[in-house]
Amino acid sequence: MEIWQIVGLALTVSVLGIVLRQVRPEIALQMTILAGTAIFLLVLGRVKVIIDLLQNLAEQANVSSYYLLIILKIVGIAYLAEFGAAICRDAGEGALAAKVELAAKVGVFVLAIPIITAILESLVRLLAWGD
Repeated sequence: MEIWQIVGLALTVSVLGIVLRQVRPEIALQMTILAGTAIFLLVLGRVKVIIDLLQNLAEQANVSSYYLLIILKIVGIAYLAEFGAAICRDAGEGALAAKVELAAKVGVFVLAIPIITAILESLVRLLAWGD
């Protein structure tokens, strides 16, 4: 699906949501969540191309696929958390959205620990090499 189709879907659902919110707010919310999920799933197809490209680049640069996997997981957490928090905000649950974002930040930090450790170990080796 092209971006203009996604934008068209989003605008259509937004206009319908405004109208429905006045008479049936629960249906408007469900419609918004369904459209958001559909857009999310449509975009996932494009993500495969990006992942394949990054894997090829990592192989050419002799970067461990372990670190690439971590980075991809971090990006996935960020996008998924943003999506979930937006749905919570649409439902009027700002506090819950903030908790989703906090959980994502903690998850990203936990996943980043091996990368941070590898960088620090490299710095220690560099500093020890200069002695």
